[in-house]
Amino acid sequence: MSSYERIADLPLTIESYELEGIEHEAPGFTRLSTVIHLHGAGEEGVGEDVVYDALDHVAFQDAGPVLGLAGEHTIDSFSKLLDGVELFPSPPEREVSVNYRRWAFESAALDLALRQAGTSLHERLGREPRPVNFVVSMRLAPLPAEGEEPEPSTIDPVRECLAIYPGLRFKLDPTNDWGDELIAALVGTGAVDSLDLKGQYSGTPVDVDTDPELYGKLIEAFPEAWLEDPEVNDETGPILDAVSERVTWDAPIHSVADIEGQPWRPKMVNIKPSRFGPLSELFAAYDHCEQNGIGAYGGGQWELGPGRGHIQYMASIFHPDTPNDTAPTGYNTHGNEPGLPPSPLEPAPTPTGFRWETG
Repeated sequence: MSSYERIADLPLTIESYELEGIEHEAPGFTRLSTVIHLHGAGEEGVGEDVVYDALDHVAFQDAGPVLGLAGEHTIDSFSKLLDGVELFPSPPEREVSVNYRRWAFESAALDLALRQAGTSLHERLGREPRPVNFVVSMRLAPLPAEGEEPEPSTIDPVRECLAIYPGLRFKLDPTNDWGDELIAALVGTGAVDSLDLKGQYSGTPVDVDTDPELYGKLIEAFPEAWLEDPEVNDETGPILDAVSERVTWDAPIHSVADIEGQPWRPKMVNIKPSRFGPLSELFAAYDHCEQNGIGAYGGGQWELGPGRGHIQYMASIFHPDTPNDTAPTGYNTHGNEPGLPPSPLEPAPTPTGFRWETG
């Protein structure tokens, strides 16, 4: 039985839903998210919409709970219902946002159905939660505000975190101002697990112009680091081909077909649940990786609410030992303050539902 088949027939009663906005001022941008609260049979299920464009959240929250979701469903029939529901009051800023919002509704439905059934996700799947290894993802310079010049990258954010959490590991976003001195200093920390090259992004604040010379330097300087989302072109292709076993993918991965459709068959992929949208696609990817010897690690989307716990829960039952980009939210919103949970995170699923007690 596939993982999805283990949850597909869960009964689901929906009577109403509510939307809750969350906001955080981050360096260079304001992060908005929307928590979806589904209600039914005396229980509540929650999911988080991680769409990045603020206007999409504002329009969603202003429209209110206008979708016709009430009724008796199963997880699978509810997912099929969403196939015919327009989740955005107006076309979203980015096409991928449709999957993000779909994930929010389906994760809330999964939480609600499991609570109504009096069971938890790991019990339903027959899996045991395990401690979650995590890395902290960061740029080494804040995103500049509109119209401002970017600040130079510096090792200071890494050193500040390591001063408080000496065992911390990192996933870093190289930018084109990384010089030899900075690279050498980062190598000296021995704390870098992966490098997110951002070569698969276009039209976002985190875009990075591809520099084949920088690729070569990073590959040589960090011989064991994962190389996420490079741009593969005539100049970078030969460089990457020699280390293809270290190339991993994030932004292009929305389905099993995407995992199999990359230039090299991956040994590792970043599975961000929100990128997949429907639960059926997500669980198919987990099963495919497990059956074909492909490693997986989780990825975050600047979740501010229950969505962070959701991805930690998934990591705990599918890939707890890999460099999961699922650090507790405080590492993203603060990161250099004491008192945050260290890696690995101890398992913290709630007795029923699809929730993690810490985020």
